[in-house]
Amino acid sequence: MSTEIKVPKLPESVADATLVTWHKKPGDAVARDENLADLETDKVVLEVPAPVAGVLKEIKVPAGTTVTSDQLLAIVEAGATAAVAAPAAAAPAAKSAAPATVAAAAPVSTAAKSGPAARRAASESGADVSKIAGSGLGGAVTKADVLAAPAPVTGLAAGSRVERRVPMTRLRARIAERLVTAQATQALLTTFNEVDLLAVQELRARYKDKFEKNHGVKLGFSSFFVRATIEALKRFPVINAAVDGNDIVYREFYDIGMAVSTERGLVVPVLRDADLLSFAQIEKAVGDFAGRARSGSLTMEDLTGGTFSITNGGVFGSLLSTPIVNAPQSAILGMHKIQERPVAVDGQVVIRPMMYLALTYDHRIIDGKEAVQFLVTIKECLEDPGRLLLGV
Repeated sequence: MSTEIKVPKLPESVADATLVTWHKKPGDAVARDENLADLETDKVVLEVPAPVAGVLKEIKVPAGTTVTSDQLLAIVEAGATAAVAAPAAAAPAAKSAAPATVAAAAPVSTAAKSGPAARRAASESGADVSKIAGSGLGGAVTKADVLAAPAPVTGLAAGSRVERRVPMTRLRARIAERLVTAQATQALLTTFNEVDLLAVQELRARYKDKFEKNHGVKLGFSSFFVRATIEALKRFPVINAAVDGNDIVYREFYDIGMAVSTERGLVVPVLRDADLLSFAQIEKAVGDFAGRARSGSLTMEDLTGGTFSITNGGVFGSLLSTPIVNAPQSAILGMHKIQERPVAVDGQVVIRPMMYLALTYDHRIIDGKEAVQFLVTIKECLEDPGRLLLGV
């Protein structure tokens, strides 16, 4: 019996998707729930699972095609089995048989351990994924591995000046569109401050083992910054607000976007009702977001909404930056590298772990005074973490 394979129902906010890769070709056997193809939307990569076991009879849409909800992609013949080539005739046995040897196991193809971003990059560059050493989880080939691999030999003379034209992925194009729109429609301004993280470091060192034992997750910096941010947002609610026409929409809930860098680009999963979460719950949620972002398993729901965002360029070594607001939000907090620097404390020069903080904000509704005081509040909460517990 023939079964139609269609594009899964796309969220209302997503008009279409791009069929990036087919994992099967006509005549291949497929198992039920096996991923047949990858669909790339503006935010996530969706899988197209086989609803039945059988054989892929026909592909209706080639890779690279833009598709919409419920569009027919392929036909699977349910219950059928793939044709198997007849084995070649066995060679006559030698009169004097050699001792039996154990055949070496066939190497596992790294092509089976590569994500959609890596496969697409390989397709665009002409690289052979099976010949690239993977640095990802379990030896998986990542997009970075593909881009770092030597370019395929094309017969060009040594020293040739080569250019490659590669189309943007949908996510990269969407990121570009949103950033340009934010700068064109908002009056963006950035203010800076610095924070001494000695107290946070000492607190983490004192309780990290017990925290991990009790909660099953490491105590990082994310939970401190999220809690400090929420305290500051409560004191300055306009920074948690948004512009809607001639209105200012104040949100009395705190859905914090946590920017995560992936092979496909920057994504911002949302930590919902973050003010109701404990330190352990925040750390678990942030770790889960990071893992699912890099494996491409975030959902549209994970990436929708948000009242304020936090981005951490410090993990890549950034000392100072001016982040761009994730519209329609009105502000974003930038964290940076923790660096030991000499600072004056009580008239003495001491070495402290310092971090620069940046707040980019929409000056249409947020005044400089509020922006500066917002960062000062975060600074005070982090330099005296007891404030986070006492709400002072």
